[in-house]
Order: sequence, then C-alpha cells, then structure tokens
Amino acid sequence: MHRTEAMHIFVRVAEMASFTRAADSLGLPKASASTAIQQLEAQLGTQLLHRTTRRVQMTQDGQRFYERCKELLADMDELTSMFQQAPQMISGRLRVDMNGSIARRIMPYLPQFLREHPQLQVELSCTDRRVDVVGEGFDCVLRVGNLEDSSLIVRTLGVFPIANCASPAYLEENGVPRELSDLSGHRLIHYVSRLGQRPPGFEYLEGKECRYVPMQGVLTVNSVEAYEEGCLAGLGIIQGPRIGLTELIEQGRLIEVLPQYRAEPMPVSLLYGQRRNLSARVQVFMDWLKDVMVPYLDLA
Repeated sequence: MHRTEAMHIFVRVAEMASFTRAADSLGLPKASASTAIQQLEAQLGTQLLHRTTRRVQMTQDGQRFYERCKELLADMDELTSMFQQAPQMISGRLRVDMNGSIARRIMPYLPQFLREHPQLQVELSCTDRRVDVVGEGFDCVLRVGNLEDSSLIVRTLGVFPIANCASPAYLEENGVPRELSDLSGHRLIHYVSRLGQRPPGFEYLEGKECRYVPMQGVLTVNSVEAYEEGCLAGLGIIQGPRIGLTELIEQGRLIEVLPQYRAEPMPVSLLYGQRRNLSARVQVFMDWLKDVMVPYLDLA
C-alpha cells in the first residue's frame, strides 16, 4: 500500500479511536486498515498507536506524526487539485451530517450534483444528535441553532425563519389562537435537545428581545421528525423552521397560526474540522449546498 494511503488510514483511525469505525468510514476491510498501520509503523521504526480490546490511542510519537500528517495531506489535496478545474476531476468520498428534514429538501437536487461530479461518493448521516465531527470522521456537518464554543471552523449560511403551526383537526377541536392570551387554552408540543430538560414554552420576539409564554403540553420530543408527526397527529402547536413546514402548509396538512408572534430565526451553519487547506470536494459540496438552500434562508 502506498505510504500516502496509509497516512490517510492512520489519520482516520487516530481521529475515530477505532480500526473498525475507521475502516467502515473509508470503505475498507478492517484487516486492510490494521495491516496498513503495521506497515507504516515498521517503515517509521516506531509505534504510533496503543491497541487494547476496548480502544485505540495514539502514542506520543503517534500524536506528533498525526499533526504532521494532517498538514501534509492537506497540502497534497491542494496540490493535486491546483490544476483540476473540470468538475469530473473532483473525486473521493464525502461524509456529511444534517437533520432529516433538511436532507429531504436537498435530496431532489443531489442527483444533478453527482452527475456533475461523477467521481464523488456521498455518505449522508441524518440525526438530531450533535455528532463528533472529527471523532466520527465527518468532512462537514450542517447545524441549525446556536452553536456551542468549539474548535471547529464555522461557515455561516444565514438563518431559518420560524413558523407556528397546528393541524386542522387540532384547531377545529381547540379553536384558532389570535393573541398570546389565547395560548392559555392551548397545548404546545415541546422540543428539547435532551429529554429531562425543562421546555421554556411558546417563544416570540418583542422587538429584539426573546420572550416566552409558559404552556402546557402532553408531548415532549427530541427529534425533528417526531416533532412534525406529533403536530400532524393533532397533539399541539409547534414552532419550527419554515424549510420543514412549507410543504405541509401548502398541502393543507398544517395551518400557520399567530404569524405576528414568531420566534427568533435559527442560525444555519456549516462546520468542519480542517484548519488549513480545505479539500476541493468539500469546498464544492458546501458551495453547492448553500446555493440549494438559498430559497429557504434569510441571508445573514
């Protein structure tokens, strides 16, 4: 195996702390990944990884080699793509994460993107949890909402406007709220990032200040899909990005309520871990993703 390929494998194993997960992410048999690291260690004359039955950890030499590998591989990516202007020349595997609601919106545009870049393969993860971008080997992730402090690189795309919605059946049973005072007779479906958190209530902006109306509710969820499905089932009012609700509103399956009391728009960001030279395939994908999402965004 070429040393450069072995270095790619080493970096992925080091970041994911697992031969199995690294091999899966690269589309390789675990045995091939293990053999590549053994050969690399033999060539270098030092041990790069401590291996136990539970985890893989870098040695001191491995940590030093890892830092240099990241720099060298980034430089090589930039060098090899320097004169490759044709889309067909951009190749490799992309591992991306975003929530399922957004993935559904971009999926119709993905075939054309892949026809323009036939040497690319995309691995798309759809989850509401905050994935470990570096540790799980993601090239970039799309996140909606305020970001925690992070060592990741952030590319801000804009913000998602928020809509308040309920199902026709729910409104027929409970009436249509016209003012904030009407919410005392209504239920809110609560969305939390972790079950057990205390939901704040119905959110709205008063000028630039965010305020809340405490509301009762019979359902609390921690996934976007469950949030939308609970609303469709008539279990209460939801407040979500319009990108996920527009189609349901147009179909008449949900009805927008209290449009004069909207929650603060949610920031939309792309995050990635590469601190130096971003590979051409990741840059091309992020540029394409922003273009696809422009109709759904208020640009920041």
